[in-house]
Amino acid sequence: MFAHRVSQSLVIHAAGDLRLEDCPEQPLQAGEVRVRLGAGGICGSDLHYFAHGGVGNFLVRQPLTLGHKVAGTVQEVGPGVTGLAPGARVAVNPVRPCLSCDQCLAGRPNLCRNVLFYGSAARFPHVQGAFSHSFVAHQSQCFPIPHHLCFEVAALAKPLAVTLHAVNQAEPLLGKSVLIVGSGPIGALTVLSARLAGARQITVTDLQDQPLAVSKQLGAERTVNVGRESLDELEVDTAFEASGTPPGLASAISALAPGGTLVQLGMLPPGMTQAPLNLLLARELRLIGSFRFVDEYARALELLAAGRVDLRPLLSARFPLSQAADAFALAADRTRAMKVSLVPDDLHLMPDDLHATTGA
Repeated sequence: MFAHRVSQSLVIHAAGDLRLEDCPEQPLQAGEVRVRLGAGGICGSDLHYFAHGGVGNFLVRQPLTLGHKVAGTVQEVGPGVTGLAPGARVAVNPVRPCLSCDQCLAGRPNLCRNVLFYGSAARFPHVQGAFSHSFVAHQSQCFPIPHHLCFEVAALAKPLAVTLHAVNQAEPLLGKSVLIVGSGPIGALTVLSARLAGARQITVTDLQDQPLAVSKQLGAERTVNVGRESLDELEVDTAFEASGTPPGLASAISALAPGGTLVQLGMLPPGMTQAPLNLLLARELRLIGSFRFVDEYARALELLAAGRVDLRPLLSARFPLSQAADAFALAADRTRAMKVSLVPDDLHLMPDDLHATTGA
């Protein structure tokens, strides 16, 4: 018999109503493991749930444990689990596609019609997230990580995978000039992914100097604060719109050279969006969307484990789960933070591997 146990979880009830609660642990089903949280990164969607009680059309209709960028240690394995044992350090892919719908069978699991995604109100009942002292994952979601890769960095494999997929959606970038609109975590990581793909010249725009400084540190040749400077003279081969704003979309389209490609990464507001779409016709531009990732999650972890990319410039601070309100306040302030991490309270002050190096 499964002994009923509880785990402290960070639960959103409504906009501004975030609580650390004791939630019952669920018994493990076939193929599942229980993971002890090592670190989790606060995402833009987590901030939207906290500030607005929803993301786009996905509204919180029942208590929802937040969190989907996570890594930790396997505590317990369920029936039929192979290749994982208690004590294994893992990064956890937050996406669990059904593998049987038409999109999955066509090789597009990122567009799965029945996907389960941690910490999401898109379905009802909601899919509970991983900002919890322990959480359940399927073994297929768990990727072993080496001891030299700290949990905080490993948790960023998910956003790195998002940008690797975006680059794969674009035309080949070797020798191309690139514009990245928006220097939040996704925009900054797109700098790294575009550089790995051979981009020749990378320009990043934003309205804040602090995130632009991070993109510069990650390899952008030019950064532009569009609150003070104009992009009128800029012409690029490929643009990535990562701000999720109509003005950002307009500036990305306007900066493209004839025959150029725009990859839409940022989630635009619901409803209609104004943009100079006549330029798509006059310049024969390609506009393509990019949603989550396909198999790039494993690639992201390979790059991190090999030390080929260093994501530590994105790490702004870490807080124990009990100080989540302070963590969310800092994460929402783009002038002070890029990526804020949450850890269990008993790990917050321990001399563990959370700040280990990212290289071998």
